[in-house]
Amino acid sequence: MLGVNPYVPSMSMFKKIPFSFIYRNCFHRSLLPFGMCYYHLFLKPVSISNVHVNYFAVDKTRNLSAVATAAKSTVNTSNSTNAMSNKARKKAHRESPESVLKYKLDMCSKHGKLVEALRLYEEGRSNGVTLKQHHYNVLLYLCAREASGDGVELKELGLKRGFEIFQKMVGDKVSPNETAFTSMARLAVAREDLDLAFELVKQMKSLGIPPKLRSYGPALFGFCEKGNAEKGYELDAHMAESGVTPEEPELSALLKVSADTKNADKVYDMLQRLRATVRQVSESTFQIIEDWFKSEDAAKVGVESWDVNKIKKGVVDGGGGWHGQGWLGSGRWRVMRTKMTENGVCRCCGEKLVSIDIDPKETENFATKLTELACNREVKADFIRFQEWLQQHGPFDAVVDGANVGLIKADTFNFNQLNNVVNQLRQMSPSKRSPLVILHQGRVTNGPARNPNNRNWLDSWKRAGALYATPAGSNDDWYWLYAAVSCKCLLVTNDEMRDHLFQLLGTSFFPRWKEKHQVRLSMTRLGLSLHMPPPYSIVIQESESGSWHVPTIADDDLLNPRQWLCVGRTRNKS
Repeated sequence: MLGVNPYVPSMSMFKKIPFSFIYRNCFHRSLLPFGMCYYHLFLKPVSISNVHVNYFAVDKTRNLSAVATAAKSTVNTSNSTNAMSNKARKKAHRESPESVLKYKLDMCSKHGKLVEALRLYEEGRSNGVTLKQHHYNVLLYLCAREASGDGVELKELGLKRGFEIFQKMVGDKVSPNETAFTSMARLAVAREDLDLAFELVKQMKSLGIPPKLRSYGPALFGFCEKGNAEKGYELDAHMAESGVTPEEPELSALLKVSADTKNADKVYDMLQRLRATVRQVSESTFQIIEDWFKSEDAAKVGVESWDVNKIKKGVVDGGGGWHGQGWLGSGRWRVMRTKMTENGVCRCCGEKLVSIDIDPKETENFATKLTELACNREVKADFIRFQEWLQQHGPFDAVVDGANVGLIKADTFNFNQLNNVVNQLRQMSPSKRSPLVILHQGRVTNGPARNPNNRNWLDSWKRAGALYATPAGSNDDWYWLYAAVSCKCLLVTNDEMRDHLFQLLGTSFFPRWKEKHQVRLSMTRLGLSLHMPPPYSIVIQESESGSWHVPTIADDDLLNPRQWLCVGRTRNKS
């Protein structure tokens, strides 16, 4: 436990931070105390007379001088002179002391050099450099980073200087933003003052700064690690009020503290939240769940008899795969790690997992969102032209990401490989129609496309209305994804769809859609083999009998089946 540092404020100092002069353009004055502008953070009270000082006022003599100078300037300045002056202004800005300091601090941040950053900070202040929000944010980030580390000297340095720098930031009337508050929350946790870390998040919200998930992290993980479940739940409720959705690390921490404090109802709640938002869990969360079900505390919870009709109604109302009516059964749980058959039958208990349907309205809304994102990132006219083409030639039973398929296990684009997949899909189609092949314009006209055999295949797909060439400069990902979503059909690709583009689509609907529509491919001795979407949902499932099946996160490895946790009662009675 670190001793009290005279340079570090107590929590009470954070309880009132009006910042009225800082946030004059951001917040209504009605939210702030009238007649007083004290900020309890670190500084002495500031009188009301100081509040109304125009911080942007300039010296009258310099102002008149500037007007006189402007009057002497030539009115009819040429465009070339304006261009040169703009260029000169940009150069001056780039070479200004503030910009040079910003660049050097960014390099310190990139390489984790706190000591050098502090030296630059002191040097800048002594030279009269005006520090702005970004400068302070970088310094606070580095202080928090080292204060959270293992090195004793750097930890103490980060703690001491971090609070000092924040004090100076407020004193210089530089508005702290979410980044600064989050760094301060990390510093508070490093000082083992978890209440202060939580108080800082509350201050953010009261000042009109929307907290982010990372803002809550330091306090939440700190409370959970200390076993303070009630504070963890309070913070979790504050997150909900702020519209912040926890992800697996946060839910996993709440799950563990609930299990450790023997709160079976909260364990059940966290499992349901993991099912709804995370679906598949990491190995660390998987272990927490396994340990809970093996515990004596888990064996003590549950009802011996229940209303079957009520449970069935819960399953129907929830859309399938869970009932949400609490623990069912009594006695110890049987806990086994296992795998599923291709049809979704548990190899341990023989129970068949269900396939959870997707609401058609959700698909429609997702297609609309996809269109908006694509039109913002692609040439809008090009994408609208594609939508019109699809309306005319669709719908299709399958869409093929041509570039991905043609390059599987291939050094150069393999049209023969792509054609074989097209033929397999045509044979599988109820209407025997060719799938839609999406290829970039360059792949349709250049390179291997000039080969006579390849040209014949391209021409045949085009005549069938089953080939679309995306324009130069476009990202074909938007095109094949939109086509598959709007046609409500299969999507053939090995693309893992995890890069930034797909992050924009969110984690609620898209993973469920992908699970039900993506066809993967593997190379065999006879060529590419298609692997259809599983006939069951890969998500935490709670059965009507009270058993549980929990899937782990798995890479897209078709040869290594996903691991599941199978959990059931040794005796159940409905």
